[in-house]
Amino acid sequence: MSLEGPLSGRTAVVTGAARGLGSETARALVRRGARVALLGLEEGELARTAVALPGDAVRWWRVDVTDTDAMEETAARVRSRLGPPSVVIANAGVAGVGPFLDSDPGVWRRIVEVNVVGSAVTARAYLPDLLRTRGYYLQVSSLAALGPAPFMSAYCASKAGAESFAQVLRAEVAHRGVGVGVAYPSWVDTEMIREGDGFAALRALRSALPWPASRTHPAAQVAERMVRGVERRSAAVYPQQWVRGVRFVRPWLPPLVVLRARRLARRLDEGGGVEGSGLLGAGGEAAEEGLS
Repeated sequence: MSLEGPLSGRTAVVTGAARGLGSETARALVRRGARVALLGLEEGELARTAVALPGDAVRWWRVDVTDTDAMEETAARVRSRLGPPSVVIANAGVAGVGPFLDSDPGVWRRIVEVNVVGSAVTARAYLPDLLRTRGYYLQVSSLAALGPAPFMSAYCASKAGAESFAQVLRAEVAHRGVGVGVAYPSWVDTEMIREGDGFAALRALRSALPWPASRTHPAAQVAERMVRGVERRSAAVYPQQWVRGVRFVRPWLPPLVVLRARRLARRLDEGGGVEGSGLLGAGGEAAEEGLS
């Protein structure tokens, strides 16, 4: 059953749509009557997601968001099959944990490439359509863009970079009728986070956070709230309302994090050090082919 509303009959594109938050976001869009293009790296999961969604206006394409030519070709196919998009959700993202000094340079670079460069490539591929439809682009950033998290240097840097990119893009295209928003989800119950909890660094980080910052939220709930932001063409989307308040203490977060991190890092060092990860989750495993 689809809901009548501003997204009914429109074409939406979701990157990183094979599983987790991307898959649930696609589901929420379809419920609102949108035609949805699922983009991602995992063919089997994309196909399963498409089959599980109601209606027949869902298509999927395997594509790496960091590949400019492939993304341009996919945009042309989306336009041909589903019509010009009026919503684009740049959700594709990967993460890894571990101390920067001991991190694999290829893994660090790949996180930045997917999370920042991939977002820019996505915007470049679909902006001509959004200009034509006077559409809306949602950049999925993170709470990690608002405050530094030890042992997640690439993820924090890339999410802050994606946030900044989207804000600049908003300023450049607002006069042409295109809306640009940034979503700031906190911890989402995805395979990526569940695998990350297997590493001491992320477990310790999460345990050191006060409630509600340590709480994990269902992906379907977060997706529903993001899509409500899409319907409103919001400049900022806060799937957890308490994150809205973080904006006001943002300048004071780095020194506070340093104070907490000293004790945390010392405890981890005394316990044998911090184990680093590769790219987390099945989605991260699929993205590893782009490691250089």
